Amino acid sequence: MRQEEDIKKAVEVLKAGGVILYPTDTVWGIGCDATNAEAVKRVYDIKQRDDSKALICLVDSDARLQRYVRRVPDVAWQLIDSLKDSDAKPTTIILDGAVNLAPNLIAEDGSIALRITGEPFSRELCYRFQRALVSTSANISGQPAAQNYCDIAPELLDAVDYVCWSRRQEHKPHQPSSIIRLRQNGEVTIIRK
Repeated sequence: MRQEEDIKKAVEVLKAGGVILYPTDTVWGIGCDATNAEAVKRVYDIKQRDDSKALICLVDSDARLQRYVRRVPDVAWQLIDSLKDSDAKPTTIILDGAVNLAPNLIAEDGSIALRITGEPFSRELCYRFQRALVSTSANISGQPAAQNYCDIAPELLDAVDYVCWSRRQEHKPHQPSSIIRLRQNGEVTIIRK
């Protein structure tokens, strides 16, 4: 299947409230429409994860990121710009003041974890979908993350509505993103290196 067809099918499933498995800029991810509370609940159920643990969302651009945070602090823009200019590890940023997202996706303190993906497949998927996309590692909570398609547990493959074809043949190491917490006052906390 061509990547264009794969993305088209994945977007149809996402718009219908479905859950997908897809390759990202880090490990394989379980994804859904980040604005659809029922779809988000399904992701928590599939992962067997407590919904008090927030999930990461992927977006394709600075402009899309701004739709989901009340105010992006200057330090966040500085970090985002520095990541674009290097071969830095993909970095997820936790920001205060989440808006326009499913309530069960937003942490109790009102924050959301967002990452602008530069990887061609996930970036195009986010662009075509035109919304934030949940991106949590393709594993049952507590199990190792699926670095490649071949690492995904059969029960996860059976639990979702669509499994993307792109990058299924890949066999190389992938790591979860770094996670940095940025507060409105400029305070920076590294959650995961």
